[in-house]
Amino acid sequence: MTSEELYARACKKIPGGVNSPVRAWRAVGGAPRFVERGAGSRIYDVDGNGYVDFVNSWGALILGHAQRDVVAAVQAAAARGTTYGAPTEGEVQLAELVCQCYPAVKKIRLVSSGTEATMSALRLARAYTGRDKIVKFDGCYHGHSDGLLVKAGSGVATLALPESAGVPRAVAGETLIAEFNQSDTLQTLFHRYPREIAAVIIEPVCGNMGVIPPQEGFLQRVRELTREAGAVLIFDEVITGFRVSFAGAQGCYGVAPDLTCLGKVLGGGLPLAAFGGDKAIMDLLAPEGPVYQAGTLSGNPLAVAAGLATLKILAQDSVYAELEHRAQLLEDGLSEVLRRHRVKAIINRVGSMLTLFFGVTRVSSATDARTCSRELFARFFQGMLQRGIYFPPSPLEAAFVSLAHTTGDIEDTVRACDDWAARAPVI
Repeated sequence: MTSEELYARACKKIPGGVNSPVRAWRAVGGAPRFVERGAGSRIYDVDGNGYVDFVNSWGALILGHAQRDVVAAVQAAAARGTTYGAPTEGEVQLAELVCQCYPAVKKIRLVSSGTEATMSALRLARAYTGRDKIVKFDGCYHGHSDGLLVKAGSGVATLALPESAGVPRAVAGETLIAEFNQSDTLQTLFHRYPREIAAVIIEPVCGNMGVIPPQEGFLQRVRELTREAGAVLIFDEVITGFRVSFAGAQGCYGVAPDLTCLGKVLGGGLPLAAFGGDKAIMDLLAPEGPVYQAGTLSGNPLAVAAGLATLKILAQDSVYAELEHRAQLLEDGLSEVLRRHRVKAIINRVGSMLTLFFGVTRVSSATDARTCSRELFARFFQGMLQRGIYFPPSPLEAAFVSLAHTTGDIEDTVRACDDWAARAPVI
């Protein structure tokens, strides 16, 4: 069946025809491509087309598709059994490795999704502080639990929904909003709600309103304010963990949070996430303490095997230098093409994650990101797709460079952009 036929069939049984909203391509138009397989830097759809893939399962596949060591590890684990509902040695190994890489993480718990990780981290923070309110930053997405679907990221923004239906007002009312890269807005909230804020949760590098790096000193000021207020600082590194460096964004910027949420790269392409941090906070978790959290498939042996195989490769010398080099080549090439063809756009990049914002010259906040040209991005997306390049189907998402991307892939991408820009009417 073709992608269009499968999409029509899916829409009859699956809401919107997809199992995660951004996959529906509402921001770019047309029927989403149904993927048949992936190999290295490329994916192949059921229509017989191949694409250089810069989605990489939204950043999870830092090694590329079907990397042989990861596949072998999963196959070996599956041969022993797919799930036990009991602890395994692999879980201990992965926990020890994460704690070694992230000095702020003294203890850790494995879960199956980033939403579980952030939801559980907030529950812990509330238990630890005895407070109810939390602060998130406009445009940051931390999963779809009720209290976090207030001024969330790309999935909600793409659908033009400022918040989700079905979220009780009483729950949403406990979530306060600050502005990314504007620490004074956080300071104002602490003054307005003294001794009421349990936690501040933040993407240290934004990835869900497009890539937006923290300005110099911003994360350090957030750390200072939370300490002064006795609030728990939570870094949502579901995207940035093991992506921007082996020690995540906290390693890059030298800021230690109280709790850290990880996912995506951690699972090597399988469903796996985690939250961890200070021992005094983590020991509140059941069965050690009174905060309940559980999951039948938490620490699934296949996902743990994929994660360990992935992290073993990422621990090798020069891996992140190579990722930085390839991402820099892509940024430089695309920037030169857009400049030469006088396409108004800017590229924000941190490590191997980047976003092209059209119609603007600066993006440092969600407010800036929302002013970008969605129409021009949709033209870019479709034009690149026709030329064999697969970018995220949303103007407010990150593209990801993997170790599987070759110099040739990047040159092909830059040439495709050049051809598109030369032919596309500019707005």
